[in-house]
Amino acid sequence: MRRSSQSGVRAPTSKPSLVRCAIYTRKSSEEGLEQSFNSLDAQREACEAYVASQKAEGWIVLPRMYDDGGFSGGTMERPALRQLLADVEAKLIDTVVVYKVDRLTRSLGDFAKIVEVFDTAGVSFVSVTQSFNTTSSMGRLTLNMLLSFAQFEREVTGERIRDKIAASKAKGMWMGGRPPLGYEVRDRKLEIVEVEAQTVRQIFERYAKLGSVLELGEELAAAGITAKRHVSAAGNVTGGGQLGRGALYHLLQNRLYRGEISHKGMIYPGQHGAIIDEMLWDKVQALLAENRVERAVRSDAAAPSLLAGFLRDEDGIPLTPTHANKKGRRYRYYVSHDLILITVRKNATRDDAGGGQKRHRSTARRIPATDLEAIVEGRITDLFADASAIDMIVAPRARDVEERRGLVARSSDLAHHWSSLSPTEKIANLHRLVQGIVVTSDTVHITIRVDAILALARGDAAPHQDADCETLTLSVPATLKRVGMEMRHLIDAPQAHQSRKPDHSLLRLIARAQRFRDLILQGDGTSITELARLSSITPSYFTRIVRLSFLAPDITAAILDGRQPLELSALKLSLANLPRDWSEQRRELGFG
Repeated sequence: MRRSSQSGVRAPTSKPSLVRCAIYTRKSSEEGLEQSFNSLDAQREACEAYVASQKAEGWIVLPRMYDDGGFSGGTMERPALRQLLADVEAKLIDTVVVYKVDRLTRSLGDFAKIVEVFDTAGVSFVSVTQSFNTTSSMGRLTLNMLLSFAQFEREVTGERIRDKIAASKAKGMWMGGRPPLGYEVRDRKLEIVEVEAQTVRQIFERYAKLGSVLELGEELAAAGITAKRHVSAAGNVTGGGQLGRGALYHLLQNRLYRGEISHKGMIYPGQHGAIIDEMLWDKVQALLAENRVERAVRSDAAAPSLLAGFLRDEDGIPLTPTHANKKGRRYRYYVSHDLILITVRKNATRDDAGGGQKRHRSTARRIPATDLEAIVEGRITDLFADASAIDMIVAPRARDVEERRGLVARSSDLAHHWSSLSPTEKIANLHRLVQGIVVTSDTVHITIRVDAILALARGDAAPHQDADCETLTLSVPATLKRVGMEMRHLIDAPQAHQSRKPDHSLLRLIARAQRFRDLILQGDGTSITELARLSSITPSYFTRIVRLSFLAPDITAAILDGRQPLELSALKLSLANLPRDWSEQRRELGFG
C-alpha cells in the first residue's frame, strides 16, 4: 500500500511515485446547490489545495468528480460514493481525500465497510482538516472515535426531530406532507376546501349506505370523482386518478376528517376544522370493522382458524390453516405452506410432479391449531391482565392520570372476558392487535401493535394505524415435539395445558384396560387365554393392556384431564414396560 506523508526527508535522488488522489464531497441537503459556488465547491477547493501541498510527494488530483449533493451521511446509497468505491476496487485510485471525515459517512458501521474496501485495494484515506492516514493503527483509532461522535450527533439530531414532530402533533399542528382531499395548506395550516369537502362527505355517506368499498369505488368512477390533484413547486403534477380500494380505505379511516391528528397510537385535537361529524364517522368505522371480520372468517365456519394470515415458521414460510377428518372428528392444523405443496406433488402423477420429489425442510411445521391458539391467546390475555405492563404502555400516551387508570382497568377487564368472546370477536381483536407471529423450534414470537392495545382499551371501533406504528414482541418458550406414529408437531407450554383436550386414543386405551380387568375379576378363574379369545384379541395384547389398569391414580387422572406429557401417545403407553412402583411409573412415562 502506498503511504502518504506530510513530513519527513525525501532523498534528493529519489523520484516521487505518482499518487492518484480522488476527492469526495457531500452535502446533506440540496439547499444552496444551485449557487455558482456552493458547499461542494468549497470542499473540493480545500481538498485540491491540500493535494497541491503534497505535490513534492507525487500527489495529483484525478479529474473525475465524486460529488453527492443532497444525500445523508447515514446511508451508503449515494451515487458518487458507489462510483468511488467501484473505482477503488478497480485500482484506479491510490488515496481518497475528503474535507472532513463525516463527509464520507456518519455511520461507524458503514465506515468499517468502506475502510475494508480501501484496505483490500491498498488505498489510503486522508481528511484535510483532520490529519489522518488509515494505514496506521493510531489513525484508525482516532477515526473510529470521531465517527462514533459523528454517529452520536446524527442519532441525537434524529431524536430531536422526532421529539419536535411528536410535540407539534400533540398540539394538533399539521407537520407537512401532501394535504388530503378536502384540505389545502395555507400559512402551514390545513384549511377546508369546501368543494372537495362536499366530495369527502359524499364518499362517507355512500359507504355508510352501500357497505362495500368495491361498489363505492365503481360508483365514484362512474360519477367521475377522482383523487386529489397535486402540483409541486417545480410544476410536476401528481394524483388526479381514480380512487382505488386502498385509497378509499385510507380515506375512510383518516382521522384528519374528524379534526384530529394521530401519532403513534395517540389521537390529539387538531388545529384544523372537521369535515365529517361524529355520528357519520362512528357509523363508517363500525361498518369497516364488521366487514374486516367477515372477510377474515366465513360466517358458516364451525371452528374458524383464529391465527390465519399471521403465522410464519423460522424460515419465513407462511403457515396455512388445514384440517383432517378421522372417524367423524375434525382435527385442525397450521402447516408450513411448502409442506402442503409437497403433499400435492406426492398425490400428483409422476409427470405432473416433474419426475421427481422435493424433500421438505427440517424446519417445516405441522402444528395442531388448538395448542398454538391457546399459547397466543394466553400470552395476549396475560399482557392485558398485567397492570404494570399496560401502565408502562399507556402512561406516556394518556392525556391525564384519570385516563391512564381507566385504560389499565379496561385492559384488565378485556383479559378477564376474553374466553367468553365469540370466535368472530376474537378474530376481530387479533386482526387489530397482531402484526405477525413467528414459530421457531423452541419459541413463539408474537408481534403486536401498541396503538391497537390503546384502541381496544379505549373501545375505539377501528384504530387508525400509522405506517411507522410502534410494535411490541411477546416471546413464549414452546418446544415442538413429535408424538406417536403420526409424527405430529405439538407445542409444549404452560398455556397449552390449560385448554388442551384429552387424547381420545389414550382414553380408549384406559377404558379398554379397565374392561379387561373387569373381565378377569368376573371370570371365576377363566384363563387369560380364554378371555382374550372371547374378546377376539391375542393373549399377549390382553396381558399388555390389562396392566394399564394398575397405573398410578394421578397418572390416570392426568390422562383423563388431558394433562399428560405431550410425547405420551397411545402406542407408547401400550408398549411401555411399566414397573409396579408408582413413582417409577411417573418417571418412565415422563410425569416428572
